[in-house]
Amino acid sequence: MTPHQLGPIALVFAALGVLLLGLLALLRASDVTRSARALADALDRRAAALEAAGVRPVQDADGGRQKGDAPAGGARRTRMSALLERLSATGMRWLDTRVGQYAVANEDRRLLEQCGYLDARTRGLFLSARLACALVLPMLLAAVGGARLHGGQWLLGMFVTFTLGFMLPKIYVRRRAAARRRCVDDELPLLVDMLRLLQGVGLSLDQSIQVVTNDFKGMMPVLSSEMGIAQRQFAAGRTREQSLQRLSAGFDNEDLRAIVRLMIQVDKHGGAVQEPLRQFGDRLRETRRAMLRERIGRLTVKMTGVMIITLLPALLIVTAGPGMIAVLHALSDAQR
Repeated sequence: MTPHQLGPIALVFAALGVLLLGLLALLRASDVTRSARALADALDRRAAALEAAGVRPVQDADGGRQKGDAPAGGARRTRMSALLERLSATGMRWLDTRVGQYAVANEDRRLLEQCGYLDARTRGLFLSARLACALVLPMLLAAVGGARLHGGQWLLGMFVTFTLGFMLPKIYVRRRAAARRRCVDDELPLLVDMLRLLQGVGLSLDQSIQVVTNDFKGMMPVLSSEMGIAQRQFAAGRTREQSLQRLSAGFDNEDLRAIVRLMIQVDKHGGAVQEPLRQFGDRLRETRRAMLRERIGRLTVKMTGVMIITLLPALLIVTAGPGMIAVLHALSDAQR
């Protein structure tokens, strides 16, 4: 290879490395947020147990646990975590500027909340990822196809790559938010059944939410984490309606809003909710059956087109092929 060929190849690999680092940053942010939630849940349960026993919990030397502290401490930080910290710190410094407000608008913040990214650190990482991708893709275009583009093609290519790089992190976040909304739709009937069962055995609303949060993370990963956040906000002093506001408004799900309204009503006024929850669960299951029937109907129509394209030519060759060959032979014999 000539030196002129090695340069663009090196730039391509460097850009791919930056994109990989951006994806790893988002994944790492998700893991850190999940670990912080688990640590907060454990500390809240320990503090509640100590208060119930009449023992005052001992605070740390720095005045107590700070929100967002990593459970492993600074000794276990790797180079990747240090890089993520620098990226998040850089993005957080730009969040309040005009560039930050445009790059992380209210719609983007809502998508990040739907993905489970709640703190300013993840918003800073998102901002850094958008800016990095918006700079790397035009560099890739300049390194790979710069010699073949001239005039308006160059400007158009730069504009397209800049726009695509700027939108890539948002596309990823939007797809993740859509996946979590689908998970909410799938987990909601199970949540209704669990609340009905726990309320039927005599548990209070707080105890029911605590059981769902702690014991059913594997079955309901999205709703259990969201209800855990709402429970921590309620324990911190917010009302039940305020703590459940994000859960009801964050996923654009009318059935989830109805469940939240029912939970708020039970918290305010009490009463037996087993029968309303049973009826609501039956309605959800009927809605899911109707949705599945609709999907099966659409799938049947799609499969009909696929069968016509793939199987019909083979069927015509098998059935009509010998007859066509015989006709062609007869015509050739007649011409002779």
